[in-house]
Amino acid sequence: MIPLPVHEPGLPDGLVAIPVRTRLFGPGDDIAVLVEDAVRGIARIDDVIVVAETAVAIAQRRFVPAEFVRPSRLAYALSRHAGALATVSQPESVQIVIDQVGAGKVVYAAIAHVVGRLVGKRGVFYEILGEAIAAIDGYTGTLPPYERAIVFGPAQPDAVCADLSAQLGYGFAIVDANDLRKAKALGISPGLVRANVELALLGNPHGNSDEQTPLVILTWRGNGANPLREAA
Repeated sequence: MIPLPVHEPGLPDGLVAIPVRTRLFGPGDDIAVLVEDAVRGIARIDDVIVVAETAVAIAQRRFVPAEFVRPSRLAYALSRHAGALATVSQPESVQIVIDQVGAGKVVYAAIAHVVGRLVGKRGVFYEILGEAIAAIDGYTGTLPPYERAIVFGPAQPDAVCADLSAQLGYGFAIVDANDLRKAKALGISPGLVRANVELALLGNPHGNSDEQTPLVILTWRGNGANPLREAA
């Protein structure tokens, strides 16, 4: 566990991210017990514990093996035209989106995406389908035994964070981050500044490979007020 200083525009110097290695989260795991064991002796009471959204979703049993999904011809056709690392490059993931919003909306989004690219606008497909895609993690890069699992977004992430904070005392956030410098706080406990938590995770200290560090402790070692917490 090597502390990583956080240097992001908009955040004062003094914030440090500490990735914490754990065992794999499993279906039905008590997240509070697992977190408490992992951060004991490392975290301070005013720290913020960030939990990877995939780990929370797996503990909530919110995933399905890809073998249980039967992609349609439309799902296969659309997946062939997606980027190699995109969730929708997997026909099973595309099929889940089709099942949720309907084939008509998915076809409309695909056509609008092509038109958007012609006029220099990117990401129209994702804008139209929104949470139907954002809430799905394909099986690219997921660790065994979940390497063929399609993982959905965690249920009630704000409520989960509030409950964890009430039990353990730390601030909590559930974050979806990647190596493309994108981080979205799906849930935070009361009293945290969502935008600053996201800024602090842009460097993705969780890692996107086999680090097995689904927890990150954000600790404030600077002068003045902790920028991750709302002013009293």
